[in-house]
Amino acid sequence: MPVFPSVEWFQTAADLLNKSDSFKRLGTCDAEVGVQVDDKFFEVDFEAFEVKGAKEIDAHRAEELDFVLVQPYDAWKAMIQDIQVNGRATHDFTLNSLDLQSAEEFARSKDYHRRDAFYRFNQTFQEYFDTAAKFETTFAQ
Repeated sequence: MPVFPSVEWFQTAADLLNKSDSFKRLGTCDAEVGVQVDDKFFEVDFEAFEVKGAKEIDAHRAEELDFVLVQPYDAWKAMIQDIQVNGRATHDFTLNSLDLQSAEEFARSKDYHRRDAFYRFNQTFQEYFDTAAKFETTFAQ
């Protein structure tokens, strides 16, 4: 059971998305995506028709990515639990909803053109997180 947040958790989600037909339905996706959980940073690389991999990174590398999805641990946990209970993110827990409801930007980048990848490939990123419904997660806290 992968622990959230960890490289193993993000890689498990990547492996499941790569085995699905999502890229065939949604098309290619090219983005270097960051995920910030409190003071931890992870990078998930989407290239063409696959997720190339996931790794833990530092804050400096996160600034170089297309965008970083930023929420505190408790918000990430609530999102993943919603996905696990419902089979996919619902209502307030979709990436779009989190972005629209956030007082601060959810998808952050110094370069607005690069941040646009969040909106262009949003459904692919949503399917990536929705794979959490297909595996058990242990939460770090």
